[in-house]
Amino acid sequence: MKDLHSHIGYGIDDGAHTKEQSKELLHILEEAGVTDVVVTPHYIISSKYNADNKKKKEILKELENLCKKENIKINLYLGNEVYLCDNMVELIKKKQIMTLNNSRYILVEFPLSRKDPNAKSILHNILLSGYIPIVAHPERYEYLEKNIDYFKELKEMGVLFQGNYLSLFGKYGKSPQKNLQKLLKEGIISVLGSDIHHIEELYGNKIYKKIKKCVKKDNLVEDLLYNNFDKIINNENMD
Repeated sequence: MKDLHSHIGYGIDDGAHTKEQSKELLHILEEAGVTDVVVTPHYIISSKYNADNKKKKEILKELENLCKKENIKINLYLGNEVYLCDNMVELIKKKQIMTLNNSRYILVEFPLSRKDPNAKSILHNILLSGYIPIVAHPERYEYLEKNIDYFKELKEMGVLFQGNYLSLFGKYGKSPQKNLQKLLKEGIISVLGSDIHHIEELYGNKIYKKIKKCVKKDNLVEDLLYNNFDKIINNENMD
């Protein structure tokens, strides 16, 4: 299994606070069968979550050294989970935020409880600039629970979607659980991730079966957990 969305980088957002906590999270990921992880700290303008690329790269190097020391067999990559804002392309060019492994794919977070009226135009501008936005955990946006057509419109534009597989186990409540099941059945989701922040159960041996109940076909589960991750990280085109 490969994980596109995590908060295991210590001291730069609301995930791991210390290197020791990062180590614990890495062990949990490895035990769950994760082989590759993108470190995607939050980036929120005008907040304390705004570490620049230099700082993030320093932390990634520390985590890579930690994996070697602890014999943790996980490949690490770097990115951001960027809170939706008008100047994302400018922030990329200024090396303030990172795309996923320096690809043209960038992980974007919407407001959780209110719809941003400019979201579609912002995503359109990102696409026009040659980048591909991947919307994080669409199942969690309360105001879009009954508006799957909105996601379909964005998908038609070229926007991709990353679901939190832990939603299928009820981590965020019943509504996100049902939402993700529906989004998977409708083919909206392209890739999955843990969105891990703290010590928790990752259900490693149950994930495959849980997802297959929604998408039915083994090859689609493989795409969600492995193949599409590789395409993103390697900056390849998505089918």
